[in-house]
Amino acid sequence: MLRRATLICLAGFALASTGPRAAGAATPEPLFGTSEVGSKNLAPFPKWQGALERYFAERGLDDGPCQAGTLNRCHIEIWRAEIESWTGLPPERQLDAVNRYMNHAPYIIDPRNYGLEDYWAAPPEFFERDGDCEDYAIAKFMSLRALGWADDALRLVILQDTNLQVAHAVLAAYVDGVPYVLDNQVDDVLPASRIRHYQPLYSINEQGWWLHKP
Repeated sequence: MLRRATLICLAGFALASTGPRAAGAATPEPLFGTSEVGSKNLAPFPKWQGALERYFAERGLDDGPCQAGTLNRCHIEIWRAEIESWTGLPPERQLDAVNRYMNHAPYIIDPRNYGLEDYWAAPPEFFERDGDCEDYAIAKFMSLRALGWADDALRLVILQDTNLQVAHAVLAAYVDGVPYVLDNQVDDVLPASRIRHYQPLYSINEQGWWLHKP
């Protein structure tokens, strides 16, 4: 039975082992039935670039207890142990494990968590402070990258939930060209083709971004 989070994303948005084959290894299905216009220019997305930079700077973290109020290495060691336990699983089981593990974190809106209208957290920040929908998606993105998934098999997707009429963010992961959706509102990982109420605005990974049109 699907478990839905009690809170939805209300944040505003601005316009090891060998992983599965990259999205480019098979002709990818259109994401939520849209057409895509791609670009390699990530300059319009400083929040995404900032989250990436903070994530890759985590090697400089100091040691400390997990109960500490400031970010330290312990906040990511538990995650790394989970990553190790998922190594070697089939792609679909890795998606399920990552989605369910991250979805256990409490949902907290950015104004309460950071005092900002919209903040994109790097995974260590998410593990320390929890977060909102794009923070779940970023942590899932980096978890799959750590498992060996190719960058072009993953996309953070900013979209509109047409049922609830709110902005939302999910992770799309491509397996042999089929996009699967990792969503903090649903523990089950579903093919994007089975989800009818999401209208993507743009999707993004480490190398580029795509504008989505109906």
